[in-house]
Amino acid sequence: MADAFSGIRIIDFTSGLAGAMATMLFADFGADVIRVEGPGAAAARSHPGFLCWDRNKRRLPLDVAKYEGLTAARQLIATADVAVFDARPGELERLGLDAATVLAANPRLLHTWLPPYAASGRWSQLPPDHLLLSAVSGVAQLQFSFEERPVALVTPQLGYAHATIAANGIAAGLWERRQSGQGQALVVSGLHAVASVESGGIIQAEGLVRIARNSRGGVPNYRLYRCADGEWFFLGSLTAPFFLKALEAIGLTEIMAMEGVDGEFTNLLRPPIADVVMERMEARFAEKPRAEWLRILHENGVPRGPVGVREEWFHGETVASNEMRLELMHPKLGRVELPGVPVKLRDTPGQVRGFCEPAEVAPILAERPPASSSSSAAQGEVPGGRPLEGVRILDLGAFIAGTFAPTVLANYGADVVKVEPVAGDPFRPYGLIFAGHNLGKRSIAIDIKRPDGRAVFEEMVRQSDVVLDNFRLGVRERLGVDYATLSAINPRIITCSVTGYGPKGTLAADPGFDPLMQARSGMMRAQGGDDEPVFHQIAVNDTATAMMAAFGIQAALHARERTGRGQEVETCLANQTILFQSGELTWYQGRPPALTGGRDFIGPLALERFYACADGWIAISAAKAVLFQPLALALGHPEWAGRMTAERAIKEAAGGELAKLAGEALAAMPVAEALDRLLTRGVPAAPANAPADLFSDPWFVAEGFFQRVDDPQFGPTTCVRSYAEWSRSLGGFPHRAPAAGEHTFELLEEFGFDAELAAQLVSNGVAVG
Repeated sequence: MADAFSGIRIIDFTSGLAGAMATMLFADFGADVIRVEGPGAAAARSHPGFLCWDRNKRRLPLDVAKYEGLTAARQLIATADVAVFDARPGELERLGLDAATVLAANPRLLHTWLPPYAASGRWSQLPPDHLLLSAVSGVAQLQFSFEERPVALVTPQLGYAHATIAANGIAAGLWERRQSGQGQALVVSGLHAVASVESGGIIQAEGLVRIARNSRGGVPNYRLYRCADGEWFFLGSLTAPFFLKALEAIGLTEIMAMEGVDGEFTNLLRPPIADVVMERMEARFAEKPRAEWLRILHENGVPRGPVGVREEWFHGETVASNEMRLELMHPKLGRVELPGVPVKLRDTPGQVRGFCEPAEVAPILAERPPASSSSSAAQGEVPGGRPLEGVRILDLGAFIAGTFAPTVLANYGADVVKVEPVAGDPFRPYGLIFAGHNLGKRSIAIDIKRPDGRAVFEEMVRQSDVVLDNFRLGVRERLGVDYATLSAINPRIITCSVTGYGPKGTLAADPGFDPLMQARSGMMRAQGGDDEPVFHQIAVNDTATAMMAAFGIQAALHARERTGRGQEVETCLANQTILFQSGELTWYQGRPPALTGGRDFIGPLALERFYACADGWIAISAAKAVLFQPLALALGHPEWAGRMTAERAIKEAAGGELAKLAGEALAAMPVAEALDRLLTRGVPAAPANAPADLFSDPWFVAEGFFQRVDDPQFGPTTCVRSYAEWSRSLGGFPHRAPAAGEHTFELLEEFGFDAELAAQLVSNGVAVG
């Protein structure tokens, strides 16, 4: 059987991580991806991660800055379904490769642009750089820290997110083209990547913004603890039942009777009660070694994750069980270890066939004739709806990893019905975080375990395209929501299962929450370096898994167009611990070591780090020899260039002599002055924006980053608006996050049930509305 994206040709003109990894996902599932490599591209793509991100592709040397290369590029685009670019604003227009120009000649093309920051505005012209994007987007200030200062992430989480949300946007654009016959322009920017991982973080209601706390975690039930032997683990008792089990296991059940707690779980989440409880629990965990506590917690069914090392995780049983570590022989490097395919489709599985292979223009052009420009698309533009309009998804997911996948698809226009138990999603007590991860949906609250509720659910399945869940191993079968059961009801149904550790291995039955994966996979230890481990504020594995589940669902939809049948899609958080460290884990003998951090890590080098100014923080990314003298001049100290060579300066440590000099100079300047001095000299720099300031920031407002909704619990709420922009299709969320069962009666009517039955279901406690 052909792969999900067989027959799709993608011309990849990008030079960075996001474009390379996004197109890798299509190549894994059968797309013909041709990577255009310009002069200097080999050096730019020398990072070990590109061995992984360029797999399954063909490499074509082409200089589009020259007439011959630009002509060949246009010929290639004429044979393609998708062309992907990541140039800064203005560069494509100069070459005539901008969307308007290219689409005029190729109306069925999906012209995809991945600007590193945004399509326009002050910061859009900065050179691609993860540190600068994390600064200007507020992500660095959102990261948990002990001191109130921005933190530099040692893994490019925004780059990985940019790749996965871009892949989803491309898949949605191709789906829309199937319906309309037309191509269009798609823009997925660095800010869209930020939105995809901070939907629950950059959200505001009644002047309140989520505030980060220390790097161990800010609530007692969900944080890092150090044991008697100095080893760390993460306690993942996110819900009240899990936390009560934890208290019983460690002999501290009296905490629930403390004044201020008063037997109510949610009181534990509020300072200063949380601080008192954390102190008591820290003292208790300090009484025994980690291995003993892990045994006790495991025996009592409490989610827990020892802080490990990424290399050991990569070579461990869980990764092997999910086929997420592969070995290939490279003609020059020898044995190379790299990640496997992160989402599994039962009937059209992806595969890693090999490394990027060289190619030539003439044979590629001969393989496939140019697409005709006389199609219906050229006769007149089809009015744009939403890309996934008409696709209906039943969302049985909870927390983030499961339920955020349908949120992504709702943003593209899918009709997402959140099917909740009558008590509601257990993640609802987390308020704004829940709201941010459930935008764009309608909710029906119904007990599918009871016969009447089951009958309703089965009728909903008959009229839907996708059913998603994130139940633990075995629960799907017990509830009858597995693929075998549901496909008997609707052969076209696509099911998607999201688990913590995958379907095999000793951890398969364990509950899997995001920070448990951060701990086990070495993410926390890498960020903390030689200091204590660090809890990432970005729900790295949750959001990554959600985006990969969304991509897998879209791949299955495309496959169904050929086969007429649905299929099962599976992914897990463990897989994304590998994908979102793919650049760090791809290995060969002699590869340079991956970056590690430290306590409140501000950056690795004097010329690549955060600096405090008189009224805030900035990020500088100037670790190139040609930038040292301009930086010295910008800061009013030309003598620095006489005291050390540029070659030495770019290697200076973040806490060394040069950093001290630069820090003293910048501490006397306001942020605005420091940025003006640096940027006018061509030194890349950006403000480290505070999260609360983003909501009124003119750049964010101009880029349409936010939308306002009227939340039933929080009132007027400002949240992220979109994960992509389209030239024809509509963007943004069609709905706010729903209250539990808010649309029960409306949905029952849509699925063909009369009002009398709906009222009976509610009166019998089968449904809530």
